[in-house]
Amino acid sequence: MTTSSTLMGFVHRRRRGAELFLLVLALAVGVGGYAAVGVGVEGKVPADIIGYGGWLAALIVAAHIVIRLVAPYADPVLLPLVATLNGLGLAVIHRIDLGYAARGRETSFAQQQLVWMTLGVVLFVAALVVLRDHRVLARFTYTIGFGAIILLMLPLLPFFEPINGARIWIQLGGLSFQPGEVAKVMLVVAFAGYLVLHRDALALAGRRLLFVDLPRGRDLGPILAMWLVSLGILVFQRDLGSSLLFFGLFLVMLYVATERPGWIVVGGTLFLGGALAAWKTLGHVQDRVDIWLHPFEYYRNAQPPFSDQIVEAQFGFGWGGLIGRGFGEGDPTRVTYAESDFIMAAIGEELGLTAVIAVLLCYGLIVERALRVALISRDSFGKLMATGLASIFAVQVFVVIGGVTRLIPLTGLTTPFLSYGGSSLVANWVIIALLLRISDQARRPVPDLSADEEESDDESTQVIKL
Repeated sequence: MTTSSTLMGFVHRRRRGAELFLLVLALAVGVGGYAAVGVGVEGKVPADIIGYGGWLAALIVAAHIVIRLVAPYADPVLLPLVATLNGLGLAVIHRIDLGYAARGRETSFAQQQLVWMTLGVVLFVAALVVLRDHRVLARFTYTIGFGAIILLMLPLLPFFEPINGARIWIQLGGLSFQPGEVAKVMLVVAFAGYLVLHRDALALAGRRLLFVDLPRGRDLGPILAMWLVSLGILVFQRDLGSSLLFFGLFLVMLYVATERPGWIVVGGTLFLGGALAAWKTLGHVQDRVDIWLHPFEYYRNAQPPFSDQIVEAQFGFGWGGLIGRGFGEGDPTRVTYAESDFIMAAIGEELGLTAVIAVLLCYGLIVERALRVALISRDSFGKLMATGLASIFAVQVFVVIGGVTRLIPLTGLTTPFLSYGGSSLVANWVIIALLLRISDQARRPVPDLSADEEESDDESTQVIKL
């Protein structure tokens, strides 16, 4: 008899050997980049290259071994892509540390980022080991959603001071934490669980407008609620990037769940209306738009607003050209927060447009592999969850790199896996773990029930004969 797996098309192979080979290439990028920074800036290979390279390799190999043991059918490309970006980010942050040292400012961003990467890999491993079936999360849809809202509201408490004008951080002692990075993962789970339960009602058509079936008025509650939450983040937390991310994330998942273009029309209308209202009424949004449209008018201004970041980033991209000048041949520290918000400007300045395109290609592959996971997933919750996790990377990369390159107004999000920042790095490693768990569930061969059916038929025949 034909097995169930054959009926579904073909059986996915484990491909762990291919993953290991790609991880070797990823480590070559990370360790080689670290060595190139030392040679380019100081004229010698860093003295700690063996310890650094050994620790980086140990983290990546440990993640690979865990995948072999608990998720053997998971996608073989996601981990190498993440390892490549994280390794390159560490090398560039180390270069920025050396640049600050030349200016008389001692920093240890690269060492701290390696510590955060270690914590991220530990939570990556814990997520894969503890969560053996992603569908368990659907049972806690509303609890997880409520927890995400609590996390988003925490920075608004009066005893947490704003940082750089934005209320998105929680400071406890000498540590700071951005709860929105954890909330975005929880919101994906909550959205997926909610849409699985209510997609039939949300998919019903209402009035028809220009060949597009708009949703019914009674079903507009969820998207209006998410729109108000996004505006609240923009107004009270002064965080334009997170506002765009959360609303865009919900809109994409809503469209995928219902397959109704009308939701795109409604969501786009709400977005444009909210953006116009924010531009007209909120001073910090007006400043962002003015800097975006006329950056040189505010360059080296005596008083706010300042456009130095944007302008210096453009100078850096121009200096780097097509293939870059090499590590040590630029000055990325001229851009404020080059290690976090503007790390792509540092890459463009010393590694050129070629490296920028390579990084964008890596992000594109991550999104493509995540969407592939959604396509082959066997359950609706897994499909929506993988789509939401892919959307996080797609929207966040577009928003942050679009802002750095002046395609859109600057928002202030971190570049996943590249930028310095513990909250973002740890949360993104957990996202990859969730994607690998869904992927393993989707690619795992369907149990062969034919033998059990034949045995049951034989027993029935014997009973009839008796």
